[in-house]
Amino acid sequence: MNTRGLLDQLLKSGQDMLQHKGAAGASSGLGGALGGLLGGGAGKKGGGSDIGSMLKGAGGGAALAMLLGNKRVRKVGGKVAVYGGLAALGVLAYKAYGNWQAQQGGQAQAAEPQTLDRLPAPQAEQHSRAILKALVAAAKADGHVDERERQLIEEELGKLAQDTELQAWLHTELNKPLDPADVARAASTPEMAAEMYLASVLMVDEEHFMERAYLEELARQLQLPPALKGELEAQVRVELQRV
Repeated sequence: MNTRGLLDQLLKSGQDMLQHKGAAGASSGLGGALGGLLGGGAGKKGGGSDIGSMLKGAGGGAALAMLLGNKRVRKVGGKVAVYGGLAALGVLAYKAYGNWQAQQGGQAQAAEPQTLDRLPAPQAEQHSRAILKALVAAAKADGHVDERERQLIEEELGKLAQDTELQAWLHTELNKPLDPADVARAASTPEMAAEMYLASVLMVDEEHFMERAYLEELARQLQLPPALKGELEAQVRVELQRV
């Protein structure tokens, strides 16, 4: 399965839409672009037949917009643009992990963090699968993904994936009950856990109680040290200031 390619398309779509924000108006930024894909108003659900035609041909941005959800799109959209692509997410994880190591005193720099931007293709694919699993789960954290929306997300992701095995895997992940412990089991290295948490921070509105609670439980299940968790969140805040 080429999970890496699909995930890279999803993350890059956020940056591409920010770069073309003029089409949606300078004040609305990425949120406006994503909101446009979803049919506009922040309170509208994309359940009718109109949304299918709106999403048609919109590529990764459509799938990403559906995952974000109409009500969260303006708050969360800016985070998506931070990452730009899969390698950029790895760089952020590397920075956060390196800063955390440096805080550990004598055992700092014991080994260079093996984040996905520094891995050979087979290992990067494994990391990508875990990150996409975390991203899909985080998208469901506020309960906005109903059956109709799951179908639309599957359709859009299926257009990007072009891989029956990957499509079947995505179907399973989208239809699973939300379970932070299940998500965390995909992390086989500390670096992978860090990347998964970063992807989850990307997807959630941290001011939303349910989503913040999900993040806290995920961090616990991933066994992230509090200082590392703080560094990961700090990297997102720093990058957001540059958007």
